[in-house]
Amino acid sequence: MAHDISQLSGGSLLLAWQLRDKHVLIVGGGDVASGRIESVLVADAKITLIAPKHGLHKLTKHFLDATDRITHHDRTFAGPADLVGVDMVLTAIDDVDQSREICALCRQHKIPVNVADIPPSCDFYFGSQIRSGPLQIMISTNGQSPKLANIIRRKIEACIPDHAGEAIEKVGQLRTKLRERAPGVGGELGKKRMRWMIDVCNSWEMEELALLDDEMMLRLLNVGWENNRVPKLDEVGPHVRKASSFAAGSVPYSVTPLVPMMLGFFAGVAATAIVVHRLAQKA
Repeated sequence: MAHDISQLSGGSLLLAWQLRDKHVLIVGGGDVASGRIESVLVADAKITLIAPKHGLHKLTKHFLDATDRITHHDRTFAGPADLVGVDMVLTAIDDVDQSREICALCRQHKIPVNVADIPPSCDFYFGSQIRSGPLQIMISTNGQSPKLANIIRRKIEACIPDHAGEAIEKVGQLRTKLRERAPGVGGELGKKRMRWMIDVCNSWEMEELALLDDEMMLRLLNVGWENNRVPKLDEVGPHVRKASSFAAGSVPYSVTPLVPMMLGFFAGVAATAIVVHRLAQKA
């Protein structure tokens, strides 16, 4: 069945932008700016903050006191000189004219920029985000309805299994150890590694994956990988009792049953989005 190419428009390219050690300029120190600072700190970037000290939000002040990764200038934006060596610019100020001026300068210097509350002046948007350790999920309405994005975020967050972030961290460590034991890129070995990791994730419950420690990972590789099978938890961690590590009454999740649940939810979200879009066209 041929795809309807006319539907392939109106969206954004969603990326996990790697900002480690990049230089991000944030103009403004209020409530919105404090959220931007938090997002950029999570990405391990270096921040220059330009904002008068008297207008700083309490969370912004906390970040300034808690980390040396932020350089603060107690003043307003001074012009092109503030953009030298900058990789990204985020503005969150009430002065619309200055915001647009900063945007124009950034585009002149080919620096990606986000101007809070002015979608046409944004090269990218900040969606509503869920974060649990290495797990990050962004919900974007492409600047049309931040409130709906927040409502949808809460619904998705309620579907995420407990300990998902811990499980992802442990699976990442196991994957690294497997690459060390069976190094190489691509080819049949690469396909075998991928299949085995997929089988592990599909066979073990989320809370079981979160319980993995170095000793268990070693046994999992020795008993499982070396014999092309996926052993059960009690084969690699007989000393582990799930009930002792997780709250009584918590519901165990495996990756596989989570998929249809999430697909059903996203189908509902898509239907709602269509209705909202049609109503907007009529308005």
